[in-house]
Amino acid sequence: MSDPLIRIEGIAKRFAARDGTSSTVFENVHFGIEQGEFVCLIGHSGCGKTTILNILAGLEPASDGYVFVGGREIRGPSLDRAVIFQSHALMPWMTAFGNIAFAVTSRWPEWDRARLRDHCQKYIDLVNLTGAEKKRPAELSGGMKQRVGIARALAIQPKMMLMDEPFSALDALTRGMLQEEVLRICAETRQTAFMITHDVDEAILLADKIILMTNGPEAKIAEIVVNTLPRSRSRHTLHKEPHYYPIRNHLVDFLVSRSKQFNESLPADYDPKNPPLVSPGLSGAVPAAAAVPPRPVEKAVVVNLRH
Repeated sequence: MSDPLIRIEGIAKRFAARDGTSSTVFENVHFGIEQGEFVCLIGHSGCGKTTILNILAGLEPASDGYVFVGGREIRGPSLDRAVIFQSHALMPWMTAFGNIAFAVTSRWPEWDRARLRDHCQKYIDLVNLTGAEKKRPAELSGGMKQRVGIARALAIQPKMMLMDEPFSALDALTRGMLQEEVLRICAETRQTAFMITHDVDEAILLADKIILMTNGPEAKIAEIVVNTLPRSRSRHTLHKEPHYYPIRNHLVDFLVSRSKQFNESLPADYDPKNPPLVSPGLSGAVPAAAAVPPRPVEKAVVVNLRH
């Protein structure tokens, strides 16, 4: 199998303390993300989730290790990686169209006005904001602001979209609507995405793979859960899928108990360079990739769940 689009090799983050010692947030983190794959990262506060996202974005250096995108090591921010933060991060003096156009102009400064207008309108329509082009952020609802942020990220056609709990500040109804918007958009555009979330159901709805982090300090990747639900998912029918409860129970069990115990008693066969791939709901040595075609997973096969 060819190398994944994004390859993370042994990254760590340490901070110096006043007494001269250092504190390790996480270490020896390895994983890959394939082209067109949607990956979620789940873990308790303090395990370094946002720091990992910032390292992928090039906004923060790793203390150890390397990150490669398309076979090239990243050394700073790039328009190949678009970030959607928890807050909308829109420029308040610009319209919705203006915010998107600013990003597009940064990517393609040679474009004329007609091409710029058509391109921005395409992504405004994609996130269902047609008619709101001339509104400034103060005139938009929270959900509409986040949709402008999503359109701005997609409009520069990045190799990877990075999202840091983008729906956490929204009400449940708006959050559910935007989750399905993102699901639809990623299916249409085959966008590669990496998202941090605390919401188990959100991860099951959106992700092809769910990375589980142990508690910090010295957090690690405990395992990578392959989402075996069909890719055409809906939040209204998710609970009717036969693999839904095995996956959900596995994730909740990890967050409630195993994430706290993992660092204290590492499994004898634990290899941080090849975190175990598990597929709750499947039995036997069934290749995980068979459950979620056509998006491939890494070269491991299903392993027994650890309790």
